[in-house]
Amino acid sequence: MGDADRVLIVVPAYNEDQNIAGVIARVQEVVSGADVLVVDDGSSDATGVVARDAGAKVVSLPFNLGYGVALQTGFKYALERGYDYVVQMDADGQHEACSVLDLIAEARKGTADVVLGSRFLGASTFKPRFARRVGILLFRAIVSRVVGKSISDPTSGFQALNRSALELYATEAYPTDYPDADVLIMAHLSGFRITEIPVVMYARTADQKSMHSGLRPLYYVFKMFLSILVTLMRQRRYEVGREPAWK
Repeated sequence: MGDADRVLIVVPAYNEDQNIAGVIARVQEVVSGADVLVVDDGSSDATGVVARDAGAKVVSLPFNLGYGVALQTGFKYALERGYDYVVQMDADGQHEACSVLDLIAEARKGTADVVLGSRFLGASTFKPRFARRVGILLFRAIVSRVVGKSISDPTSGFQALNRSALELYATEAYPTDYPDADVLIMAHLSGFRITEIPVVMYARTADQKSMHSGLRPLYYVFKMFLSILVTLMRQRRYEVGREPAWK
């Protein structure tokens, strides 16, 4: 990677001490020149210590505040320290580090503010579980309709953001629970450009817990519909370089 701009890889993590070192090592091997920030979301295990020992920067939250808070903590960190691009990726090893290079390259073209990594473009063979697949199909239809173009993977947590998008995501408008399809709609209504590229993601293993296990899919669908409705009702523009209209 070149020296023209600065890239931060933000990895929210909760009780991932078995996986986080491997994720960090793989990113450092593939993405030279980028910094890795692990946001330890109040883990009860050694996630923060393992991440620091593996060479990542670590911000530790006092207790478990949720995926959205952990991500936004990383975004605010990037803004305060002058990073130009952020790539968000998971701590469990599902996201292939080689695809980080593709996300960054697409963001650097300057034609999009938010670059989604899609599991369903190209030659991907990713097969989500049934409940997750139903949610993806539902929100794919909604987001594609609002955005005005096909979005194949609106629930992807593998994304690259430029500094303008970071400024929006650092405001109170960013959801602190499950930032997902609602965030894409918010970004679109705020005038930001969204694009997708194919990335490699791996299926979750049987012993890995998901936020979509048990009864959580029902809550997730209800919450996401409610959040999308609120976002559509607001429809207020965010102008880069001015006071955020979303405050």
